[in-house]
Amino acid sequence: MIDAICNTVLNQLGQRLRQARLAREDSQEDFAFRIGVSIPTLRKMETGSPQVSIGTWVKALDILGCISDMDKLIAPKESLAERFEIQHKYAGRQRVKRSR
Repeated sequence: MIDAICNTVLNQLGQRLRQARLAREDSQEDFAFRIGVSIPTLRKMETGSPQVSIGTWVKALDILGCISDMDKLIAPKESLAERFEIQHKYAGRQRVKRSR
């Protein structure tokens, strides 16, 4: 069972998918064909149905040129300590001067 927060997120995602499709002036029939699904499945996506597979969403995002956004979904957290160590490690490095 999907809770209210998940339903809201799925509905918003579906609305953004529809807006992106319309901005590209793709019909439901054309876009569904391009991502390899039926028109009813695309309608489910656009209404936020949780029944659509993640693979179908990935195909849609790829066609819309948004596939790189998938990397942000569960991106590893970068700790401030690690960032400081990396910056500190490379801060003092200089190229070796060669004598001619």
